[in-house]
Amino acid sequence: MPELNPYAAGIDVGATKMYVAVPQDSDAQPVRSYLTFTQDLEELASWLHSCGVKTVAMESTGVYWIPLFQILEARGFTVCLVNARDWRNAPGRKTDVCDCQWLQYLHACGLLRASFRPKQEVCAARSLLRHREGLITAAGSNVQLMQKALTQMNLQIHHVISDITGKTGLAILDAILAGERNTEVLSLLRDPRIKTSAEVIAKSLVGHSRPEHLFTLKQALCSYRHYQTLLEECDQEIERVLSQFDAASPPDAPSEPPSTKPKAERGNTLRFQETSVRDEMFRLLGSDLTLVPGFGTQTLAILFSEVGRDMSAFPSDKRFCSWLGLCPGNRISGDKVLSSKTRHVPSRAAHAFRMAAQSLWHSRSALGDYYRRLCARLGRPAGITATAHKLARIFYHLLRTKQSYNESVFAQEQERANQSRERRLAKEATLLGLRLVPARAE
Repeated sequence: MPELNPYAAGIDVGATKMYVAVPQDSDAQPVRSYLTFTQDLEELASWLHSCGVKTVAMESTGVYWIPLFQILEARGFTVCLVNARDWRNAPGRKTDVCDCQWLQYLHACGLLRASFRPKQEVCAARSLLRHREGLITAAGSNVQLMQKALTQMNLQIHHVISDITGKTGLAILDAILAGERNTEVLSLLRDPRIKTSAEVIAKSLVGHSRPEHLFTLKQALCSYRHYQTLLEECDQEIERVLSQFDAASPPDAPSEPPSTKPKAERGNTLRFQETSVRDEMFRLLGSDLTLVPGFGTQTLAILFSEVGRDMSAFPSDKRFCSWLGLCPGNRISGDKVLSSKTRHVPSRAAHAFRMAAQSLWHSRSALGDYYRRLCARLGRPAGITATAHKLARIFYHLLRTKQSYNESVFAQEQERANQSRERRLAKEATLLGLRLVPARAE
């Protein structure tokens, strides 16, 4: 095949070794291996430069590719990060040397597509938010350990109040660990907003307090509070990183989003000290996307860290939804549709859109009606995916145009859909020799 990139190289990424292949006429030894130490990676980049390589294709294997990617990008190489699904289709022997040579050949022929990777500033925010998700998961595991210890002591307090880590739950746990065993005294720690009566709470606190279970409860509670401290520090670091971005609002846009009724912050919601998360998202995205039903500040923070705000990598909303894996993946052979199921794409952005779609079940907006209608017609899983697809298109449009969300657009679309349905019914009636007559207004 003709070579479109004659100065291309291929790298098979590993945990301890990197196998590199360059064009055959570039060096007497066109395939070499390097260790993953920083000094060796710098030597790898220097060798590529001496071979006249300008672009490099490498596989996105775990997180092993990140140090080499950053070094090559800093040295001026055009790095093509490739998904393994796009190039591992050739039969034959499977070795590291063959992999790097096959990567180099495909990249030289222009047959590889680079994976989307936002700018380094956005990647920094993405790393912090992904780390924050890990802290939340770790804190949740300690909550489960607390519930296990309470169950072993037959204290059913976590079954009569909704959140054991709330104000009432933590106060009761601290009192139990401090040595208080009087259920009447413990029930007085109940917050007035708790719907459960003090009598039921006192009854749920009758059990046996064995030393081994109290010890595990104490350590789980200390670990949970430690992770809450780490979450606060992580929120401060995320706020610092996001504050370094320039504002994306157009010159004639207001400096702050329109005032609305503030939503109650729950659980592990992202919290900033200097400003609100909603104001910061408005400054970064240039539009108040919290007006879109289903979009909260946490969802927008995740989408910003995973996608960024520069949508030039996606020429259209169809390309964007295809990258997310929210559109039908048609598989056709012999003019026959084999499957139209959506591709399995492990994307945090797609997961955020699906979670936003599920939150529309009780929404009285047009998007809520759309979600419930599709769930009734297609089933819950397909309805969630279809609604997430619509939310992704709305997100793409608002981010590209910096416009505000307008609910009346859905009314216009519904009117056009009704007119189209009326024309279709009139055509079918004509074929049957009938005529549609408008109903009389009573």
